[in-house]
Formats: sequence, C-alpha cells, structure tokens
Amino acid sequence: MPIEAVLFDFGGVILSSPFEAFAAYEQRSGLPDGFIRRLNSTDPDTNAWAQLERSELDLAGFVAAFEAEAAREGHEVDGWGVIQALRGEVRPEMVEVVRRCAECFKTGLLTNNFVSGDGMGADPEIKAILDLFDVIVESSRIGVRKPSPGFYERACRDLEIEPPQAVFLDDLGINLKPAAAMGMTTIKVVTPEQAITDLEQVVGFTLR
Repeated sequence: MPIEAVLFDFGGVILSSPFEAFAAYEQRSGLPDGFIRRLNSTDPDTNAWAQLERSELDLAGFVAAFEAEAAREGHEVDGWGVIQALRGEVRPEMVEVVRRCAECFKTGLLTNNFVSGDGMGADPEIKAILDLFDVIVESSRIGVRKPSPGFYERACRDLEIEPPQAVFLDDLGINLKPAAAMGMTTIKVVTPEQAITDLEQVVGFTLR
C-alpha cells in the first residue's frame, strides 16, 4: 500500500532523548551510568514508570514506587528530581520534517507520557508543534502504552488508515517491532540526520 501517514514518537525523535536527561541526573547524583534506564527495563510492563505512563499512578504514587524500586537495587534516587529533569530540547530540524510531512500525509504523534501540570500543550513552543499533527495518541490518556499492539491499533483507527499505509519513527527498537509486525514501515531514530535521510527514502522527497 502507498504511504498515507507518517507517525512520530516525541521524546528521542522530535525532542532530545529522555535518556540524555537520565544520564545527566545520574552524573549529578553519583549514580552508576545507565542505572535509571536499567531500572525502567526491569518488569517493563508493571514497574513504576509503566504504571505512570498508563495513569495507573499519579506523580506522588510514582515517586514513592520508583524510589522503592531504586532502593531495592541499592541506590537512593529522588523521584521528583528525575521527573523535573525530563524536559527535552526541541530538535528544529525534526519539527520541519513534521511540517513538510503534514503538507502531503496524515500525521500522528505516538507518545508514552504521563499527566503533569497543565498537560503537553502548556508550553507555547510545544503547543505549536502539537498543532502540526492530525492525531495525538498519549499513553496517559488511553491507558495503553507502546509497545502494546493496542496502542498502534488506536493510532491507525484514529487516522483511518491500515498499518501498511504508515511509516513510524521511534528511537527504541522495542517500540518499532510491534509496528513492523503489523505491517508499518519503521525507522529507528539514532540521529536526526540519519532519520531524515531514511524518511526521505520512504516518502520520495526532501524534508529539509
């Protein structure tokens, strides 16, 4: 099927990776490199982070559960500090990609996130980016998170497409595997330059 929709992850694709924020927090706090990422990959469907992104825990509940998980692994972590460190930096070149794709395709934002403050659109810069998308699918709102197949099924249903009509960009291979299994074209984002080049090959025109 021809491509009719381009789907984007948020953190690690349009924004800088949350793993960069984790690494900076670990360095400031004297934690082992990669500790938070390893913690979040332990029991990935049931741990504190997964529950937060499905809105099964509020922020206070997450902090208590996350700090307890870290303590069981032998380290003290400030859960509030980790949350506050997560604000990513916008990648302007990727915003331009979304803008150009939106001229020719349906666009979707597929993000695992959590409820915080006034929501994603509280920041005017972020709101301007969100306004580029036809559909936004947030784990915190639908109670399902990547890589559960239901998350991608919801995106396709909202966009009124079949999976083979979509190309999906994400920085995590674990999130791309179910999408590929459903028939989507997938692009793992390692760097913005690489991702743009790969997407240009799929859509057939320049995105910069």
